[in-house]
Amino acid sequence: MADEAYWIGAAPSSQSYLQQQKIIDVAKKSGAQGIHPGYGFLSENSDFANLCEQEGITFIGPPASAILSMGSKSESKEIMEPSGVPIVKGYHGENQDPSFLLDQARDIGFPVLIKAVKGGGGKGMRVVMQEKDFMENLEMAKGESRKHFSDDRVLIEKYVQRPRHVEVQVFADKYGNAVYLFERDCSLQRRHQKIIEEAPAPGLSPELRKELGEAAVRAALAVGYVGAGTVEFIMDTTTHEFFFMEMNTRLQVEHPVTEMVTNTDLVEWQLLVASGYELPATQDEIQLRGHSFEARIYAENPDSNFLPGSGPLSYLRTPAEAHDVRVETGVREKDEVSIHYDPMIAKLVVWGADRSQALNKLRTELGNYTIAGLPTNINFLQACAGHPEFAAANITTDFIDDHKSVLLRAADTETAVPNDVFAKAVAAIMHAKTLAARTNDSPWDGLQHFRLNSHHVENITLLAHGVEHTVNVECLPGDRYTLTLPNGTTMAVEDIRTSGDGSDESFIDVTIDGHRSRCNAALLDHDVHVFTEGNHFTFSQPRESYEMADSGADDPDKVAAPMTGTVVKVMVTPGQEVKEGDTLLVMEAMKMEVRLRRVTQLARGPVSDTRVSSSLFFI
Repeated sequence: MADEAYWIGAAPSSQSYLQQQKIIDVAKKSGAQGIHPGYGFLSENSDFANLCEQEGITFIGPPASAILSMGSKSESKEIMEPSGVPIVKGYHGENQDPSFLLDQARDIGFPVLIKAVKGGGGKGMRVVMQEKDFMENLEMAKGESRKHFSDDRVLIEKYVQRPRHVEVQVFADKYGNAVYLFERDCSLQRRHQKIIEEAPAPGLSPELRKELGEAAVRAALAVGYVGAGTVEFIMDTTTHEFFFMEMNTRLQVEHPVTEMVTNTDLVEWQLLVASGYELPATQDEIQLRGHSFEARIYAENPDSNFLPGSGPLSYLRTPAEAHDVRVETGVREKDEVSIHYDPMIAKLVVWGADRSQALNKLRTELGNYTIAGLPTNINFLQACAGHPEFAAANITTDFIDDHKSVLLRAADTETAVPNDVFAKAVAAIMHAKTLAARTNDSPWDGLQHFRLNSHHVENITLLAHGVEHTVNVECLPGDRYTLTLPNGTTMAVEDIRTSGDGSDESFIDVTIDGHRSRCNAALLDHDVHVFTEGNHFTFSQPRESYEMADSGADDPDKVAAPMTGTVVKVMVTPGQEVKEGDTLLVMEAMKMEVRLRRVTQLARGPVSDTRVSSSLFFI
C-alpha cells in the first residue's frame, strides 16, 4: 500500500489520471524521484514521458522516442520490416479519407481489420467481414480512437482468420542489453480483449520459441528500447508462421504469468533499470519452470454479449494466496465498480509443474472466488477452463465465438437447479434466522419454531430465472428440517453450523440426507447466493408489491439501456421515421461504445420525443 495518497481530480480519467501536470505536481509535492505509470492512462504517452524528463523526474518506462515509434501502429510496422520482423499486409499511410480507406480495403481483400493507429486494448478496433459493413465500422473505430487516444487515424490490415495471439515479454537496459522472458498465449479473448492468458504458449518447439524471442528482441533494439515491453504477434495455427502486430511499451496486465514461470519480479526489474542498473539476468540465466495461467475477473454479463457492469461488490471472498496462487486486485467487499474505468475486478494467477496441473489449479481456485452483488464472468471463465478443447490447447482467437453456446450453457447454473442446491439455499435462510434469534434478548425469539402437539411448517419461495420454486419446510426439534422440493423430493437437513472458527457466517457446514458438505451462502437484500462445488447459484425471494417499481422495460415503445453509461451521440430527432435496426443513440461506458437500435417490428414509426442528450448519464 502507498504511504501517502493525494487527490488529483474527479472520477472521469480526463479530469484526473490523464491530467499530466496534476500528476507532476503531486510527484514534486511528495518528493517522489520517479513515476510508475501502471498499465493504462499515461503509461504509453510520449508527451508525459517527455514532461517527466523536463521536470527532472524519472519516468519508469521506455524513452519517449520508443513510445512514439511503437505507439504508432503504422510507423512501427515501417521499422519492423527492415529489422527482419515479419509483418502482415495492409495500409499504414496518412490518407484518412473514408473513400480512400475503402479502396485500400478492397485492394487488401475482405475480411479486414480496422485498427486505431494509437490504439490498444481492443479500443478503436473492428473486424469487417464484408464491404457493405465497412463505413459504419470505420466510423465506430474512429469514434472510439478519438475518445480514448485523441487521434482518430486508423490503419487497415488483412484480417488473419483463426490465428493465435502470442506475445513475447522483452526487457532492455540503458547499456544495449536486451533479453526475452519467453512468451505468453493470449488467444482466449472477447471483444479483442484477453480474459485468460498462459505462459509459456503451448505446443511450440524450442526452435520456434527461440525464433519468436529473438524477433521480439530485434524489434525492441530497433527503437532503442529501455525497460519492460511486450511484442505481440499473430500466429497461424497450422503453419506456425508469425507476424508482428504491435508493441506495448509498458508492463502488461498479464505479466504475472511470466513472473511465475521465470521466477522473476518484473516490477523490481523496472525499478532497477530505471535507476541505471544493468539487467539482473542474461538470456542464458533466464529459464522456464512449469506453467502459469491468469484469469481476468470482470464485472460483466456474458449472456448479454459481455456488457460491462457496475455497482457494489456486496459480497466478496477470494482464494487463499500461496506460492502457486496470486490474487491481484484493488477492491474490497462493499467497494463500487465504477462506470468510469475498466470493469476488471481482479486477476487470479496460478502456477503448476505442467500445463495440466496448472489448469486444474485454475479451475479449483476459480471455484473459490465468490462474488455477489453484480454480474461477473467467473462461471464463464470456469466453463472456458473446463472445455475439452481448451484442455487440449486447441485455442485460437475465435475460441469463444466457436464454442459460445456451449460455454454459456455450461456457465448457466440457474436453468436446472440440483436438489442439494435448493436444500443449501433453504439451510442458509433457516440458519440466518436461527442466528438472528440467538442474538436477540427476547425469550420468545428462541421459540420461533416451537408448536404444541405439532411441527411448524412454512413455505419458502425462491425465484430462479423468473421461475418460481416453492419449498415446503417442516421444522423439527433440534434445528432439523424436512424439505419437500418442487419436484416432490423429500430431503432431511440438519446440523447446520458456521464453518471453521465461526468468524465468517456465510460459510456453513450442513448434513443433507446423511451427507456432510460445505458451502458458502450470502443473503443480500432479497437475494440468496449459494456457492458450492465451484458454481454460483442465485435465487430471489419475492418482494412485496409496494417494493416493486414499474420500470417500463416491457414497453415496446421504450428503448432501455443495457448498461449504465454516458450518451455520447443522439442519432434521431423528434418526428423522424425509424424502422427496425435503425440506430437511435450511441452510449459509452467502461471504454466500450454501444449503439442502441430499434429491435422490434412493432416499434416502427416517428420518434415522438428524445429524453436524453449528449454527455448525460443514461441509466
